[in-house]
Parts: sequence; C-alpha cells; structure tokens
Amino acid sequence: MKKLFPFDWLVLPMVGIACAMLVWYGLSKTITPKVPTPLATWEECKVYVLEPFAKRSELDQGVLNFTRYSLVRVAKGFFLAVLIGVPTGFLLGMSPWFFKCFDLLFQILRPVSPLAWFPLGAALFTTFKQDALEYAALFTITVCAMWPTVLNTAVGVRAIPQDYLNVAKVLKLSAFQTLWKVMLPAVLPYMFTGFRLSLGIAWLVIVAAEMLTGNPGIGSFLNQEYLAGHYAPIIFCIIIIGVVGFILDRIMNVVERRFKTI
Repeated sequence: MKKLFPFDWLVLPMVGIACAMLVWYGLSKTITPKVPTPLATWEECKVYVLEPFAKRSELDQGVLNFTRYSLVRVAKGFFLAVLIGVPTGFLLGMSPWFFKCFDLLFQILRPVSPLAWFPLGAALFTTFKQDALEYAALFTITVCAMWPTVLNTAVGVRAIPQDYLNVAKVLKLSAFQTLWKVMLPAVLPYMFTGFRLSLGIAWLVIVAAEMLTGNPGIGSFLNQEYLAGHYAPIIFCIIIIGVVGFILDRIMNVVERRFKTI
C-alpha cells in the first residue's frame, strides 16, 4: 500500500526539529537567559535572510553573500585537497616503500588543528603581503581536508582484488590502462567516501580560518558577533553552517550516485 505522505523523511525530521526548538526555548527561559529564544533570534536576524544579497559593510551583509564568500574558499581548498590527496593515496596504497616512508608522518600530521596550521601558512605566504592571510586560509583548508581523501584512496587501492590485476596482465594492458580501466573504477567508492569527509572538514575549517583572516565570510561574521556579545547572530550562524554543510554532503552524495551509474 502506497503511503499518502512522506512520513519517514519529512514528518519525523520535523518532529525532531520541533523538539530541539522546545529545548532551546526552555533553556533560554531558565538556565541560560542570555541566549535568545527562537523567535527572538529570528526577529534579530531576519534582515540577513530577507535581504540575502545586501551589503551594508564588509562584515554586515546578507546571508547569501557571506555564504558565497565562504563557499568559494572551500571550493578552492577542497579542489587542492583532492588534487594532492588522490595521487598521494594511490602512491600510499601501491608502493610499500612509499607507505613505509610516509605513513607515520601522515598519521602525525593528520590530527593537527587548523588553528596550528594557519600561522604556518601565514608565515609561508608573507611575500604576498595583502593576500597572505587569504592564501594562509586556503593552505589550512587544503592541509586539513586532504587526509580523508589520502587515507580512503590508499585503503581502496589495497582492497583491489589481485584477480583484477592478474586479468590486466593477461590482457597486456599498459600501466596507464590498468590504472584507468581497472584500478580507478575499483577505488572510486573509497575515493568518494574520502571526498565527502574532506568536503565536510573543509567546511568546518573555513569557520576557523575566516575567524583568523577577518575577510568577509560566515566565520568572520560569527567572530564579529561573538566579540560584540550578540548571541542571536551566533546561533543564526551555527544554523546556517549546519544547513550548508548538510546541503554540501547531499550534493556530494548525488554526484557519487551519478558516477556509479556511468
């Protein structure tokens, strides 16, 4: 029997959101009165939504303007992370010598906080003067976001059945043909898992990076409101960051399914 309404994917999530709003309202009225209620937050922040492309000043703009700035930085950092991470992952999975040389180093660098990478990036790009902080932000996003792609690609390469490679030898495929026609299709699901994780990390890192650069974006706006002690815009930024992160993950999921059907 066909369902009359989308109970699982619409009604139940709405119930969960309503419960969260009730908890938020209760906390703002009792334990944390400094935190505004959902309605008060909307009243204070609705200008950013109703005028999404407005630009009153560099750090006072509509929500879509701020999000656009941040997404451009994330896209650049994510692209660099994938560009570095995929070949590095293949080398890590294919070459025992490369694995022995660099796996320990990668495991040490992987958990380093973006707040630690940013000052190093600023030092590396001091010659760019006015753009030094912007390049430092891209450096930080790239370094932090590439590890899931590196490690998942390496796992995928090591998981390729030996029979696949034996068939490639029997067919006398060249190294490039083996890589393109045998290894890449087998590793692609692992790579997309890495891509999704890398994109999520890139979006997380952008907030910290923009807090330090001060350039327009959702992170710098959040930091400005925090320093001013305005709690409603902080909550608003948290919601926007979460929603955009969710949308990015759904987009990557659609792209992954598209590639699987090719």
